[in-house]
Amino acid sequence: MFKAIRVRYENGVLKPLEPIELKEGEEIQVRIERSLRERLKDLIGVLGESNEEELERYLEEAWLS
Repeated sequence: MFKAIRVRYENGVLKPLEPIELKEGEEIQVRIERSLRERLKDLIGVLGESNEEELERYLEEAWLS
């Protein structure tokens, strides 16, 4: 089974941002992938000048495709 959920990293712990159904003591695999927003922030300036408005436009385009 595969399910993607958002989590927040705080004080060395990954905290789910939504409920997850796991049994106490159950072991799972975790794949860590930065959010699209964070990945796009890394690209600001790579192809020239860019700003937060352009980032929002790129995010909208990515979600629509």
